[in-house]
Amino acid sequence: MTEEAKTRRTAGLFDLRYIIATLFGVFGIVLLIMGLVDFTDAAAAKTGGININLWVGIVMIVVAALFGIWAWLRPVVIEAQARPEDMLTPGEQR
Repeated sequence: MTEEAKTRRTAGLFDLRYIIATLFGVFGIVLLIMGLVDFTDAAAAKTGGININLWVGIVMIVVAALFGIWAWLRPVVIEAQARPEDMLTPGEQR
């Protein structure tokens, strides 16, 4: 392993894009289910016949997938800080 690879890490699940993707995904699934199960004539009258919960749920799931793919393809790289123990020369002790 190279020295550069030892000092570089990714943010992993602490990347904000994963958190945003999870929130969009959960709310999108809830709206998708509500659109499939609970679309009444009263709701159709309010929205002009468009099942808005269904369509917004689908869009939110697509946005969640895009955020997840973006975070997976371009991870945030964090430079690790050198610890004082790593800076000692071989044979030198604290």
